[in-house]
Amino acid sequence: MQAGNSFPDPSVADNYILVIDGKPQGPFTIAELRQHNIKPGDFVKTDAMIDYKEAHEIPALRELLGFQRRPLTMQYFGSFDQRAIAAVVDWLLVFAVFVLAAFVVMLMLYIFIPGEDNKMLRMGIIMGIVSLTPVAKFFYNVKLESGPKQGTIGKQLLRIRVCDVYGDRLTTSKALTRNAAKIISTAIFFIGYLLCFFNAKQQCLHDMIADTLTIRDRLDE
Repeated sequence: MQAGNSFPDPSVADNYILVIDGKPQGPFTIAELRQHNIKPGDFVKTDAMIDYKEAHEIPALRELLGFQRRPLTMQYFGSFDQRAIAAVVDWLLVFAVFVLAAFVVMLMLYIFIPGEDNKMLRMGIIMGIVSLTPVAKFFYNVKLESGPKQGTIGKQLLRIRVCDVYGDRLTTSKALTRNAAKIISTAIFFIGYLLCFFNAKQQCLHDMIADTLTIRDRLDE
């Protein structure tokens, strides 16, 4: 995990739950994991971890057991429909907040600058507030995608999240790059979004530019 997560990296002192034949078992110590002939692709989890990870993804296990880290495999990538629904939910949420804010401001303007002569001024202020929605959506995405949940509210509802190619939480700079690159994906008539249908990792153009992935939950507890 990267610095800034709300929980520490798993360590050699932790006990690990190991998925054996599709069922979580344990917890086990490192020595007990060796006895179970743990493999790089086996799923493990500590009490502090949000989700299961493959053993090769955890630095402590790589160091002790000699595993090499591998990129995420195909089966974990979020689908286009999940991402599209999540985006609609997020746009509606952010837009609703700004419409509500505009309504409150409109009521205040009627009190402080009433009269027909000020109608255009009031309308300009209200439209200015609503027009900030795309800017707010940009920073909303950056904040939540680089946060502990690794995804916006829409993505959390759809059980998908954004990560780097190893499944780790995005840094703020990588989240900024990803969301800024969406301008390119949109500017070329949304072709950048359609590219996810033509690559195994289901990456849109902005994912390719930022070297990020959208993945779904792996195992339910």
